[in-house]
Amino acid sequence: MLSRVAESVLWMNRYIERLENNARFLDVNFNLALDLPPELKQQWKPLIQISGAEEKFEELYSEYSKANVISFICFDERNSSSILSCITHARENARALRSSLTKEIWEQINSMYHTVLHYKGQDATLRDDPRAFVDKIRQASQLYYGINDNTVSQNEAWHFGKVGSYLERADNISRILDVKYHILLPSVKSVGTTLDWIQWVALLKSASAFNMYSRKYGEVKPYHVAEFLVLDPEFPRSIYYCLEKANQSLHAISENFKSGYSNQAEKLIGMLISEISYSGMEDIFKKGLHEFLDLTQLKIIEVGNAIHETYFSLKS
Repeated sequence: MLSRVAESVLWMNRYIERLENNARFLDVNFNLALDLPPELKQQWKPLIQISGAEEKFEELYSEYSKANVISFICFDERNSSSILSCITHARENARALRSSLTKEIWEQINSMYHTVLHYKGQDATLRDDPRAFVDKIRQASQLYYGINDNTVSQNEAWHFGKVGSYLERADNISRILDVKYHILLPSVKSVGTTLDWIQWVALLKSASAFNMYSRKYGEVKPYHVAEFLVLDPEFPRSIYYCLEKANQSLHAISENFKSGYSNQAEKLIGMLISEISYSGMEDIFKKGLHEFLDLTQLKIIEVGNAIHETYFSLKS
């Protein structure tokens, strides 16, 4: 297939995954604020820290208020990762692929785009309560995933899309875990308190992981939460699971079904999976969870760059 088609499919899926994550984070944070004591009800800055857009936000807004953060994450076109920016980019990529997409995929992306534009007109109202909007976005994203898996042949294009979705998801999970563990608590004194528990539960819910975690571990403990979101081989949003699935799709694309690797992207993602699976949570905590997650994010970026160099860049 053409490299430009493959790249458009990959990024279309990355943008859909990114906007769904934004919607999930907003929903969970809004509900979390209802349970927090009055002095902590405005904990909106972590949502910007998760996306790594602090510099851009501070350039545009004077304070991390609820209204400003909601507007920035939902509709600000100056934010390249806002929900509006993501669905716009996803739609542009889909338009470039129009002849290669199923009718259902195009209609769903187009519908999501117009839904976001509709709610943008209610921006002032949504700054007080964004739940109706984020519910619509989450449902629309889940419908997109279902349509994609049930109407698209699992060929090269489908696998490029899966690589995009899983790399984006792994990166986002690492970010929300890092923000909670390294930044979110107001002081060391809060560790082990009810506030600490509420925030760990919120983290699990932001990854749609609370029910599956509870079935496996029961009591919410930071060590087990980190273990579940980093190492679990069965949960679809753990870092290990996402990287393993992306790796399988990369091998399917290159038709390399033997052990080892056939290009730099496969080599880098294979090394990262090995490092994670052989580390174990105890070793990760000894070395520092923040340092581990920070390094993981950098290596995911390296995998993305290697995919670009292998399949998309123009070679003389």
